[in-house]
Amino acid sequence: MPDILVALGPVFGLYSASFSLHIILMPKIPAKKLQALRQGGTLNPAPEKVRHPLFAESVFFDANDLLQIKYELLRAIQVEGRSLAGAAEEFGLSRPTVYEAQAHFKAKGLEGLLPEKRGPKRPHKLTPEVMKVVQRWQAEESALDAVELAARVKQRWGITVHPRTVEKALADRAKRGRRKR
Repeated sequence: MPDILVALGPVFGLYSASFSLHIILMPKIPAKKLQALRQGGTLNPAPEKVRHPLFAESVFFDANDLLQIKYELLRAIQVEGRSLAGAAEEFGLSRPTVYEAQAHFKAKGLEGLLPEKRGPKRPHKLTPEVMKVVQRWQAEESALDAVELAARVKQRWGITVHPRTVEKALADRAKRGRRKR
């Protein structure tokens, strides 16, 4: 590590003074990797809070990679016997986040540390009752497209759905119907 000598001089009323300053040179993270982490939901929002030596001294360990941070934190607790609170602070995470990571890792392994998909998991506005009617409309008038079906749903139930949602729901029902046979 380079040492830099700095002369403070008369700025602080001293004629001469010097000290060593150790500078840690962090490797620049490629923009593509940051983008991939962001898209995958694993970009650490506060990489500057990570103070564990692995992340300061290695090119391999990346403080921007939340998945890697959580895994190494759990390893430090489990294998090295670190305290939960101390490890949480050193890895820049809250204790509730650590408890959550432990539970998810125990239940699902490494996959449990990945972020869960946000938002609705299925077309929740299109209830089974609504879908029965939509399927009936489509069976009676095969020329109806998703735009018209969505408009009819809005007119009948006051539910606004995107035409693509109607298409996906119909396709999903068709797939499930084929599987049952």
